[in-house]
Amino acid sequence: MIKSMTGFGQASLSEPEVSIVVEIKALNSKFLDVVVRLPKVFSDKELEVRNMLADRLERGKISLSLDYQELGKTEVRTNYNEDLFVMHYNQLRKLADRVVAPYDQLFQIALNSPDVIQTNSEEGVGTDHWPNVKEQIQLAISQCDDFRKSEGETLSKKIIEYIQSIGKGLDRVVKQDPSRVQKIRERLSKNIAEVFSKESIDANRLEQEMIFYIEKLDIQEEQVRLKTHLDYFLTVLKSPESNGKKLQFISQEIGREINTIGSKANDAEMQKEVILMKEELEKIKEQLGNVL
Repeated sequence: MIKSMTGFGQASLSEPEVSIVVEIKALNSKFLDVVVRLPKVFSDKELEVRNMLADRLERGKISLSLDYQELGKTEVRTNYNEDLFVMHYNQLRKLADRVVAPYDQLFQIALNSPDVIQTNSEEGVGTDHWPNVKEQIQLAISQCDDFRKSEGETLSKKIIEYIQSIGKGLDRVVKQDPSRVQKIRERLSKNIAEVFSKESIDANRLEQEMIFYIEKLDIQEEQVRLKTHLDYFLTVLKSPESNGKKLQFISQEIGREINTIGSKANDAEMQKEVILMKEELEKIKEQLGNVL
């Protein structure tokens, strides 16, 4: 069973105290490329989230976004850095004295200076909800994985059709092969007779040369190997685990055998079948680019 690298998953939890929404998007990529967007309160959990994504989704361009809101009342504590405020205020007074300026706005300016006012929400609230957040992330990952499986089933049906089409093309090539060899033999005999009609010809030597030439055009081994590759491709395609890279390697071997048949064919009708098989193989390669 193959999986698509394209996927989407979403999970959400809404309670009186908290609202959690997790979204995961996956696109095709040769490697694992993870982008995680977490609220600051969960910044220390990024590595754990990345490992969760890598374990289940394996490969692709993965992006996860977490929308987290605390709906309950949160105690807010405001602290003032008194020493820092006094220092800013005294420096401002000195500057005001030098230019003979009033002190009216100095208090407010010093109070708004950097780090004078320190506002902190109640600590530890986010970590209390982490188990719920983690559960929603796992649910979103499962949904994304299910989406990939569903897409993989659709891809699998298309790819099987293309493989079967190549198999039918191979069957036609096998049927054409005997007549192809006979046509090559007759063509060679005719050409030799026309060129050497007035000269003595060693029949045995001529037959040996013709056999040697025809053996160079023999495609039986390529036919057998191509059939083996097609069968193995279907076996891997239907295996429990998705292995897009392995299927790509097998498709390369399929292409190699088709190309060899085409280079040896020396026959117009067989070349037509080779072109059709190449077209179907290109469709397979295009689909495999999105297979996990």
